[in-house]
Amino acid sequence: MTDSIQSNASNGDGVVVNNLTFAYPGYKPFISEFSLDLPRGSRCLLLGANGAGKTTVLQILAGKYMVKAEDIRVIGRSPFHDIQLTCSGDLSYLGSQWRRDIGCVGNNVSLQGDIGAGQMIFGVPDVDPLRREELIQLLDIDLDWRMNTVSDGQRRRVQICLGLLKPYQVLLLDEVTVDMDVVGRLELLDFFKKESEERGATIVYATHIFDGLEPWVTHLAYVAGGKLQKGGIFAEVMAPELESCGHGGRHKKLLQVVESWLQAEKDQRGDLPDDPNAEEQREAPILPSKHLMYFR
Repeated sequence: MTDSIQSNASNGDGVVVNNLTFAYPGYKPFISEFSLDLPRGSRCLLLGANGAGKTTVLQILAGKYMVKAEDIRVIGRSPFHDIQLTCSGDLSYLGSQWRRDIGCVGNNVSLQGDIGAGQMIFGVPDVDPLRREELIQLLDIDLDWRMNTVSDGQRRRVQICLGLLKPYQVLLLDEVTVDMDVVGRLELLDFFKKESEERGATIVYATHIFDGLEPWVTHLAYVAGGKLQKGGIFAEVMAPELESCGHGGRHKKLLQVVESWLQAEKDQRGDLPDDPNAEEQREAPILPSKHLMYFR
């Protein structure tokens, strides 16, 4: 049964999705009856198996696909129809558009090209120099790095820095820490926590890496088959799951809980009759984005 994430905040403070149904052209609905209500300052962990619809949800929130304005409200505005929302930096999206051979966030520059990290970072206009310096130090970026010679993890650090230079109000993250080492990832999560607590930034983070996330998360959304299956305040959703499992008083970890959800989902799929069109129906097609937001 689909759950709606509820909060005490008024609509428009953070992220509100109102019974969203979305289909790619020529396909059956990929997202169905999806409702989400996140207050300002929340840190929501977006969970689900590969192909569950997490990236599509984040891209819709980022304004990359057109939906009805009343279906999606990010700080009270429609991310697709209000281009200023993204161009201003109030809404920032760091996601799967990153590739080794294409440009970073905000820069239509090939990462295979011989360009310096400092040239890219200092090329972004109207940036608070103190914030820029903090991010350079936090992400341990050498401004002399050449983007055609450094590792994927180092390129990722530069991309993240570019996406965080403007003080966003809503931040959407799609597996952005996958190439980072443990220390860099945990320090970045601490930075995000500070941003949400001190500036009231709302963060939605999709990841399959759960180390250190228990004290970080405030809200949780578990997606399966394009629908929200479990959602709400983290402590309330996880309370029954994190009770003592009877082995010396130990408690289940987030990883164990999510693993049990995914295993149950897999077992349920295995009990259903074979559908030759199932994979095609759940695979998001590769579509070109014509929206100006794509080139931000």
